[in-house]
Amino acid sequence: MEKDYFQLKDKVSVVTGAASGIGYATAELLAEVGAKVILLDIDEEKGSQAAQSLREKGFQAEFKKCNVTSKLDCEEVGNYIKETYKNVDVLFNNAGIIRRKTVVDLEESEWDAVIDVSLKGVYLLSKYLIPVMDSERGGSIINTGSGWGLKGGDKAAAYCAAKAGVVNLTKAMAIDHGPQNIRVNCICPGDTDTPLLRDEAKQLQVEEGAFLKGSATDRPLARIGTPRDIAKGVLFLASDLSAWMTGTELVVDGGGLA
Repeated sequence: MEKDYFQLKDKVSVVTGAASGIGYATAELLAEVGAKVILLDIDEEKGSQAAQSLREKGFQAEFKKCNVTSKLDCEEVGNYIKETYKNVDVLFNNAGIIRRKTVVDLEESEWDAVIDVSLKGVYLLSKYLIPVMDSERGGSIINTGSGWGLKGGDKAAAYCAAKAGVVNLTKAMAIDHGPQNIRVNCICPGDTDTPLLRDEAKQLQVEEGAFLKGSATDRPLARIGTPRDIAKGVLFLASDLSAWMTGTELVVDGGGLA
């Protein structure tokens, strides 16, 4: 092959929720293919350690603390990247939280927290980073949805609502920003072995091992995903191999929705 379609050499890539899980795995994979990665997370200690571990492997990476629900934080990140890097090529809006409750059991503050991190965070960071994307270079935005953004799930009302919002927000953004040579797609993971999934077991008061096993056995490939599985899908959407894809959702779930 004359061209390495997965090559992102010196492409400026921003990843939210990057201190662990899918965010960290994606930051690592993007760095492996040459990207300059800016890791964003609200957890300063873990985020700084994550960026340091990438630098120790010889990759270009730095950490910036960012609460994606904060207009001020997102605006500051946008200004910093414009001043430091001049442009951004890839934005992975990945930060999210879950509360495993029905609408009856949810407190209003819990509803607000899930919607703010998972949905409002996509809006806010996109608001301040899209203007930094160069229409000549083009840009790729990948938003983290979920299988439960495409179908319902039990005891996860706020999460399902937020992720369904992310799926349709993705389509709206693709329509609005396609003329600027910006592609916007959504990745929809199934159950993936992350701190978020393990926290669900605690919320539901289910033994962790049994919860993870149950998450694996109800899908054709008979295992839960790894963060690297999802990162590979993000890399595909960030790369030139998906150059004519925008406004769509890529399901990576071991066949769970099938």
